[in-house]
Amino acid sequence: MTTDRTTLPIGVFDSGVGGLTVLKALRERLPHEDFLYLGDTARLPYGTKSPRSIARYALQCTQELVERGVKMLVVACNTASSVALPPLNEAYPDLPVVGVVRPGARAGCLATKTRRIAVLATESTVRGGAYQDAIHELCPQMQVTSLACPLFVALAEEGWTDGPIVEGVAARYLDPLYAKPPEDRPDVIVLGCTHFPVLAPAIAHVAGHGVVVIDSAATTAQEVSECLVDDGLNHPRTGSGSVRFLATDDPQRFARVAATFLGDHLTPGDVTIIDL
Repeated sequence: MTTDRTTLPIGVFDSGVGGLTVLKALRERLPHEDFLYLGDTARLPYGTKSPRSIARYALQCTQELVERGVKMLVVACNTASSVALPPLNEAYPDLPVVGVVRPGARAGCLATKTRRIAVLATESTVRGGAYQDAIHELCPQMQVTSLACPLFVALAEEGWTDGPIVEGVAARYLDPLYAKPPEDRPDVIVLGCTHFPVLAPAIAHVAGHGVVVIDSAATTAQEVSECLVDDGLNHPRTGSGSVRFLATDDPQRFARVAATFLGDHLTPGDVTIIDL
C-alpha cells in the first residue's frame, strides 16, 4: 500500500528552541500543514562543536524524524544549515531539505539597493562565514559585514524582546556600522540566527529609517512553501494543521522559552522527550 506523502508532517529540527521562530513562520505561512519539531536540547549549542559532530547530530535528528514519517525536512539551525546539508542530501536523496542560510542570503541580495549587507549572527556562524559565502555565491559584488551579537541570544531566551535594555544592546552592536557616512552604511540587515527574529522590531528601530531587516525565518518559510508546490506535496486539507514537539532534554525549559519564540503557551506535557 502506497503512503500518501502529502498528508505527512513537515519535519523541523534545531539544536534547541531558537528554531521555534522558524516553526512559527512556517505555521503562519502554511496553516494547513502538520509539523513535527525536534529540539536537540541535550546537545546545544551546536556552534561550539566540530563540523563532523554537527553533521552526525543532524543525521541523527533527521533519522528520528524520517522514522516517524515526514515529507520534507527544514533545518532550522544556522550552524547545521552551514555544515550538514550535503551529508543530509546524500543520506536522504528523496527527502526535500531546506536550510535557513540560503533563503536569508537570497532575500538580502534582492533587498539591497547599495550592495551593502550586514549579517547579525552568533560568533560561530560569523566565524564559519556561511552567510558571507552564500551571499557572495549569489551576488559576488556584495559588500558583507558580519557582526557577532551573542547577547541577543540571552535577551531572546529571557523574553526581553523590546525596551531600553534591548535597544541599548542593539545600539552597542550597530553603532560602529551606522556611525559611518550614509553612503557606506548597509541598507539591509540579515538576521543570521533563529533567536533574533523576536528582536527584529528593536533592531529595526535602532538601525533607523530605510534599513531593511531580513527575517531568515520568514524567508525560509517562503522557500518551503515554494518547494511544497514544486514537489506536489501540499496537504490537501483546508483546515488548520497540528504540531508535535520532541526534545532530547528538559521539557520544562523548552515549554517556558517556547512562549517567547512561538507565541503559544506550552506545558512540559506537550513535549515528548526522546533519546538520540
